[in-house]
Amino acid sequence: MGQEFTCLDCGKKDIGNISCPNGHYICDECHGKGLFGTVKDYVITTKSEDPLEIAELLMDLNSIPMLGCENAWITAGALMAALKNEGTAKVTNEQIDEALNRTKKQAIGGYCGLTGVCGIAPAIGACFSVIFGATCSKDRETATTMRIVARILGTIANETGPCCCKNFVRKSLVEATKIVKEQLCVSLPLVNENIACKHSDRHPHGCRKEKCSYFGKDTI
Repeated sequence: MGQEFTCLDCGKKDIGNISCPNGHYICDECHGKGLFGTVKDYVITTKSEDPLEIAELLMDLNSIPMLGCENAWITAGALMAALKNEGTAKVTNEQIDEALNRTKKQAIGGYCGLTGVCGIAPAIGACFSVIFGATCSKDRETATTMRIVARILGTIANETGPCCCKNFVRKSLVEATKIVKEQLCVSLPLVNENIACKHSDRHPHGCRKEKCSYFGKDTI
């Protein structure tokens, strides 16, 4: 259950659900502070058409937390950047910015367990919503976006126990690449799906190890 905490960084009192074993709490505003700009700057300038390649580079940054909504920003940015660079969907930097801002509003750390909606799912949803021009007043565009989000959630649900943002980013981008092909007739390259995860020792709840398809693999 949520309880009142005081943020260790800014001192703000907040109702939260997640703290470290010693009771230390970081509010959502301070968690990953400054990293939104880091993600945005990179995805705007990268020339890669491979969303997994983009995401892996960002997730490997020492400043990116193992768990948290920063991974949702990476997911949205990686997919939109890859689509922009591939060219067919005519994605613009303004659309990338919009997808990231929408993701930032809905991706909240820990809510994969607290509500069943991992922020990576609305991150993918934000991308397709921007591309389709979906709004609450529209029919097909919004319905299609919702079905895509449900599909991403189904993909993520197969990977829980405990939840892992790195796994969720990869699985969601692989699935999103299939959806891009189906919905936009765009083929994005996935040069290396056979990823060997470098983050196993960082997981605060313990890595799933052999239960995760990225554990202990040899890179191509």
